[in-house]
Amino acid sequence: MSKRTLVINRDLDETYLNDIKEVASDWEIVAGEDPEKMEEQLKKAEIVLHWKKAIEPILLEQNTNLKWVQTWSAGVNDLPLQALQKKDVSLTSANGVHTYPISETIFAHLLGLTRKIHTYVRQQKEKRWDESDLKLEIHEKTIGIIGVGAIGLETAKIAKAFGMKVLGVRHSGKPTDFVDKMYKSDQLADVLPQCDFVVITLPLTEATKHMFAAKEFRQMKKSAFLINIGRGPIVQEEDLIKALQQKEIAGAGLDVFETEPLPEESPLWEMENVIVTPHTAGATEHYAKRVIKDIFIPNLRDYLQGKKPSLNLVDFKKGY
Repeated sequence: MSKRTLVINRDLDETYLNDIKEVASDWEIVAGEDPEKMEEQLKKAEIVLHWKKAIEPILLEQNTNLKWVQTWSAGVNDLPLQALQKKDVSLTSANGVHTYPISETIFAHLLGLTRKIHTYVRQQKEKRWDESDLKLEIHEKTIGIIGVGAIGLETAKIAKAFGMKVLGVRHSGKPTDFVDKMYKSDQLADVLPQCDFVVITLPLTEATKHMFAAKEFRQMKKSAFLINIGRGPIVQEEDLIKALQQKEIAGAGLDVFETEPLPEESPLWEMENVIVTPHTAGATEHYAKRVIKDIFIPNLRDYLQGKKPSLNLVDFKKGY
C-alpha cells in the first residue's frame, strides 16, 4: 500500500518539518521551492501546504486525490475558490498569524501621521529643522474598525489603551469586547462621519471590492485619516487620490494597493499626507511558527483522526 502524500511548497526550517513528520510519521512528506522536482508528488498529494499559482494546473487537472489545502497567507482571494469547492477540497487559511504585526503596523501609521514622523524623516534627510505644525494626538479620538476579526479586535484592544472610542463594523453586527458600538456592513454611512480614524481590516470579496469610493470619502470628516491594511481593491484608488488632493480627508496610511508594486507614476508616492508601506504589515519573525504550530499541526492532528480541519476553514460562499 502506497503512502499518503503531503507536499509543502516552500523551504521549511528543519525544526518545523520534523514537527510535521512526527505527527504524520507514516506519510510521504516532501518540501521545497521548485515544483518541477515535486511534480509526481503534487499529482498524488492528499494535503498541500502553501498554494502556488505555478502548481494550480497540476492540482486542479491532474490530481484526483487532493483533500485539503492550507495556505501560507490569510487572504484567499487569489485562489481558484470555485474549482476547489467543486473538487470538495477543504481550504484553511493563515488567518490570525498576522494579528500582532498588523495591529502594530496600524498604530505605526496612526502615530506616524498624527505625530508627523514621516515628515520628520524626510526633513532629516535634508537636515531641516521644522516643526511642520505638529499638533495632533490620537488619545480620546474615535476610531472606526471596518472588519472586526482577529486583527480588528487586537486593534480595538490597543485603541482602548489610548483612551479611544471604538466603533466596529462586522458582517454579523455581533458585539465584542473593546468595541463600544458595533454596526453591520450596511451601516457604514452611519459610522464614517463619527470617526477620526478609519481602519480597513477586511478581506477582499465581491462584496468588499471598491467598498470605499468617492461617496464614502465624502462621508468622512475632513480631519479624518484612512488606514488600509486589508486589500488594495477594497479602496477605489483614483477616488482616494482625488479625496486626498482635494482635502476631503486629512491623510492615509496604505500598506496595500490596487496594483502592486505601486507604480512609480502614482501620486501617492509624493503626497505629504500619505504613508506608503510595501504590503509588509503582516511580516513577522514568528510567521512560520504560527502557521505550523498554531494552525497547520492542530488541523493535521484532527485530519488524521478522520475529522475535517476546522481552524480557519474557509467558507467558499463568503470567500474567506
